[in-house]
Amino acid sequence: MNHPDFQIDWLRAFVAVVDAGSLSGAAPLVHRSQSAVSMQIKKLETALGRPVLLRGPRHLEVTPAGAELLSYARRVLDLQAEAHAALFGPQLAGRVRLGVPDDYASAYLTPVLRSFAHRYQGVEIELTCEQSTALIPRVVKGELDLALVSQDKVQRGRFLFDEPLVWVGAAQYEVWRRDPLPIAVYESASMARQATLSALAARRRAYRIVYHSSSLAGQLAAVESGLAVAVLTRCSVPPHLQILQNLPAEFDLPPLDAMHVAVLRSKVSQRQPAVDAMYEQMVRTLGSLGVRGASTGSA
Repeated sequence: MNHPDFQIDWLRAFVAVVDAGSLSGAAPLVHRSQSAVSMQIKKLETALGRPVLLRGPRHLEVTPAGAELLSYARRVLDLQAEAHAALFGPQLAGRVRLGVPDDYASAYLTPVLRSFAHRYQGVEIELTCEQSTALIPRVVKGELDLALVSQDKVQRGRFLFDEPLVWVGAAQYEVWRRDPLPIAVYESASMARQATLSALAARRRAYRIVYHSSSLAGQLAAVESGLAVAVLTRCSVPPHLQILQNLPAEFDLPPLDAMHVAVLRSKVSQRQPAVDAMYEQMVRTLGSLGVRGASTGSA
């Protein structure tokens, strides 16, 4: 019995959708439009004779057939990447010192590292997770080669995309009803903290700081325990917490400006091929998420 071949583009689109969690998120990973990604998935499902994804209004679920195919698809793509690296090069080696805040690491750095590792297996990556306010001076000093950061200045680094800030609480506690409002905040230099306090002051909403933590895990613990509400990047909000919107008018929380996310590169890393490759991978993978013009530059 003859079975149709699974084309490499179909498999690449399928893996990208699973990794990104959505068709829209997968599109920049494979450098195609969302509609083109959807078409690749349909062609794969037609060839397989069964669906690989169940698409709901808010989430995607991998079917049993899709789960079985997924491991084979990853192996095929890994082998293709190895073949390209072996036959076409360049054979890069070296080390990239990379920084990223906790809340951006899983959502945005994972697809970058996955693609990079497939192409450049000889490059060592040294990862540092800290707040943007700590990472920026380390890039400026040359202690890190690259960092994915929230911009503190419009001209600093190459803009990639906007990340919304949202108010977050635990639904069962309704902490947002309290007066003054109990809030959890990052350290004093944090841009998210400054945005939070400025927004509350502008709205003249009474508040009290009840919890400090420099880590995302600490912020989540404060919210999950009912101790406070917090302001987090939308990409870091777990499904079991509530994004606080459409509250009763008397408890409405002030709107927040988005964080402008950029890749920042140190001057001392210029002309280092491994760093060049990682910088290009970050721009290629994340840059198409942007909604405004990019700026370029180095620390």
